[in-house]
Amino acid sequence: MPSAGEGTGPGAELAALFDLNPCGLALLDASGRLLRHNAPWAALSPAGTEPRGLAALPEGWQRLCRWSAGHWSAGADWGPEDGWVEGEGGRRLHLRAQGRRLPGAVPGAPARWLIQVEDLALQDDTARAAVQISALMGTAGVGVATWDAEQGWSSAASLRGTASTAAAAAPAAVGASLSQLSIGRDVVETESLPDYTRLQQALRQRERLQVRYAVRHPDTGRRWLLTRVEPAELGPGRPAMSVVTLDITDEENARRHNEHLLAEQARARESLLLQTDRTRAVLDSVLVGIVTVGSGGIEWMNRSARRMFGGELADFQGQPIAVVASPEPGHPLRRTDWPAVLAEGQAETFECRLVARDGRTFWVVGNAVLTGHETGARQVTFALLDIERRRQAENQIAQAQASLQRIIETAPLAIALFDARGLQVLQHNQMMSAFARRPGDEIQGRPPSLWLTGPEAASLSAWLHQAVATREMVRRELHRDGDAEHGVPSSEWDVRIVALQAGGEGQPEQLLLVASDVSEQRAAEQARFEAAIAQREMLVKEVHHRIKNNLQGVAGLLQQNALRHPEAAPALAEAVGQVHAIAQVHGLQVGITGPLRVRGVIEAIATSVQRMFGRTIVCEVGGPAPHRFALSEADSIPIALTVNELLTNAIKHSDPAAPDARVWCRVECEDAALRVCVASPGALPPGFSLAQVPPGISGLGLVRALLPRKGSAMSLEQQGSQVVATLRLEPPAVSLLEPL
Repeated sequence: MPSAGEGTGPGAELAALFDLNPCGLALLDASGRLLRHNAPWAALSPAGTEPRGLAALPEGWQRLCRWSAGHWSAGADWGPEDGWVEGEGGRRLHLRAQGRRLPGAVPGAPARWLIQVEDLALQDDTARAAVQISALMGTAGVGVATWDAEQGWSSAASLRGTASTAAAAAPAAVGASLSQLSIGRDVVETESLPDYTRLQQALRQRERLQVRYAVRHPDTGRRWLLTRVEPAELGPGRPAMSVVTLDITDEENARRHNEHLLAEQARARESLLLQTDRTRAVLDSVLVGIVTVGSGGIEWMNRSARRMFGGELADFQGQPIAVVASPEPGHPLRRTDWPAVLAEGQAETFECRLVARDGRTFWVVGNAVLTGHETGARQVTFALLDIERRRQAENQIAQAQASLQRIIETAPLAIALFDARGLQVLQHNQMMSAFARRPGDEIQGRPPSLWLTGPEAASLSAWLHQAVATREMVRRELHRDGDAEHGVPSSEWDVRIVALQAGGEGQPEQLLLVASDVSEQRAAEQARFEAAIAQREMLVKEVHHRIKNNLQGVAGLLQQNALRHPEAAPALAEAVGQVHAIAQVHGLQVGITGPLRVRGVIEAIATSVQRMFGRTIVCEVGGPAPHRFALSEADSIPIALTVNELLTNAIKHSDPAAPDARVWCRVECEDAALRVCVASPGALPPGFSLAQVPPGISGLGLVRALLPRKGSAMSLEQQGSQVVATLRLEPPAVSLLEPL
């Protein structure tokens, strides 16, 4: 609202009047618009009506303020004048109003009106105070009563929610006697009867007393009350007594709850102390040193810590834990910020060196944990484990690993560690670079397919996978082709691969490859092997040569015996032919290296038989590759004797006077077999069958006895005017050599 004036003078006096006057004041202009008002005016105005002016007020207010039809009906001061109007909440108010016409603030300005309104129900100070007290006592949460010895209870106020208290009488109980306001013993709890008896006695004897007791309320149940009795005087010679009763159920419940909590806390504290003693007894039996450090230093340490520090608890109690720290800078036991950097229950691990009381120096690994004390103070508990032996073992292991690494680097072996899944090289030595013929950085972290040629990489990868699958050592030889352009010779490597288990039942995680260059060793072995073969061949040739000479000597002796004994000449001649056949075989083995070629054996036998009997034998060889067929050392003599017998029989049983008395020997070579056909003029007996010829020591019987059981077959048949004997040979009677 705008102020009536500013600064000093009448405006300031008017502002003070508005602020201090207990009556409702309003300043209005000539149009009835409200320029200023105080709080009592707003309180007396009807609820919901904004005090904008007289036009917004009900008709009764307008009439009381001399305002009608939008104009002032009074041209000067008026009042005081009484009237009934509508107030807050529709209640009827009996008001007294008076007004004053004020001149304008400046000459020529319109006049203003100052209206004062007061409630006649509050015009007397005593009545106003009584109303206020009555309102206060009616809304208070306590039971209050004043008892006059002459007139009885002079005033009373009910305690809300507790109608059975000594001060629970309604205002209608004013003037009642003390006995009319007493509580019956039947509503008092048994435990509170002694206190209730003391209250009744204090009321009768007008004594000062404060007592708490419990009652049973029919609606709210058990309630706790606090009643205070105070002797007083209402005036000279008028003794009185005031009784104040307060419902303290919530406070009593809270007090009892707090007492219960305190008792629980005490029991918990005792249990905690007992648990602490038990925990410390358990900690005394562990091998880890436990040290509890508070704000005043070391408070407790277990047996392992005492043994570790070389003293008893009394030797260290109250001292900082840094007393056992070694002189290294930044030692963790010299830190004082543990309570600040650690959260409750959080642990921080460290490793440091300690110096015991007896001078021993050792390494420990420890945890620092922020813990609470039974008194509520914050502590730091250190758990220390002596790792001196472990450190020594680690140093020894490190030294052994360094020595092993030096050995691996200087060893004449290619050593590499592979990942079992991707076959990447995890670690390798310098010799491995020589094996791969690549720099070390091109091998590290890569599989064999990236640093070996295709076939070599495929072979090595297959061996690595085999080691993973079988979990057994795989040993192979890898041939590395040479590079003539760069002057790199071929090499042979002995490769060994073993799977390294990662622990447990899972697949191995790594593969170890060890390879050695055995090129010189293989060359030396090959040289020794070739020398041994050359020496053997030389010995074999010498043996065959001597056997041939001996057989020729035997043949000469047989021929001499045939001359001396003509009756045995045919048998001896046959034996001479067989000896010559065997000698031819041994003679062939003298001049060649390796297995005997079938072609050479047949041609040599044919030449020997032709020379012996003086008959012409025509040898023909046909087929794509006759030189590939060879005879083993075991089968060469039986085959030679067989061919010798076939040629001898052909000459014996053919007519030398026939138009074509020649004997034909054809060798027909196929892809995997050959046939030896011996043809001569003649005729087989009717019904002849080779199967009916019994084995013997000459002729076809000898042939049947000498033929190899596997890979050979023979037939004898009539083809026109010629008798043809066919010998078919295939593996294993003959062997096929690689093409030249």
